[in-house]
Amino acid sequence: MTTTYAIGGDLVVSRIGFGAMRLTGQPGNFGPYADWDGGIALLRRAAELGIRLFDTALAYGPGHNEALIAEALHPYADGIVVATKGGIDKLSPTQLVRDASSATLARQVDEALVRLRVERIDLFQLHWVDPAVPIEESVAALDAARRAGKVRHVGLANVTRDDLDRALAVAPIASVQNRFNSEERESDALVNYTAEKGIAFIPYGPLGAHPMQRGARLDPAAALRWLLARSPNVVVIPGTTSVAHLEENVRSLAEA
Repeated sequence: MTTTYAIGGDLVVSRIGFGAMRLTGQPGNFGPYADWDGGIALLRRAAELGIRLFDTALAYGPGHNEALIAEALHPYADGIVVATKGGIDKLSPTQLVRDASSATLARQVDEALVRLRVERIDLFQLHWVDPAVPIEESVAALDAARRAGKVRHVGLANVTRDDLDRALAVAPIASVQNRFNSEERESDALVNYTAEKGIAFIPYGPLGAHPMQRGARLDPAAALRWLLARSPNVVVIPGTTSVAHLEENVRSLAEA
């Protein structure tokens, strides 16, 4: 089994990354992480263990999670890849607002550049398709940021195959991030399709946890090994607030 994958053909990452959503205020992943210094230590330990992909989003906090990653890891070591997402803002622990219009996405890219302390974002994903905005318009806005040198690769999250095909007609797509694990397999066919297209598949909820609640339903080691064996384009991003769990997750890559 390969232990790395090249997102977009050039961002070489370990196939176990770090999903940073849990390093936010609770309940509802809203506000700054209460143990800010502990979050910094955890992120730095992840990098020490060889994790190269760190996944975040505007909606995580909102914004606080991106700022925490930057404080922990900037200046970024060679090979560190930070992926963020836009198209959703968070107004309260329970209120999410979708806006994937061109103007909003262009603004969110610029704001993420500042929070992450970078001149170019490695991977910027559309967090959700906005029902009020054709996906082609949203992807064109992100591709404009890519062509302007603000984004290296464009990705999608929470999409169908039809969404992906419509996006591919507009711009290169480097990744798809959908909920997927050994018990929730609605994206099974999409895993195969993205593999055929040379697109990374980044499953969220790999351990079956509820997005707004702590705790995994699935055995972590078994769940991660199943995902890693599923297809070579799968890059998993389990989230944790525990160094012990982080180290266990990394061991799963070696044992898969």
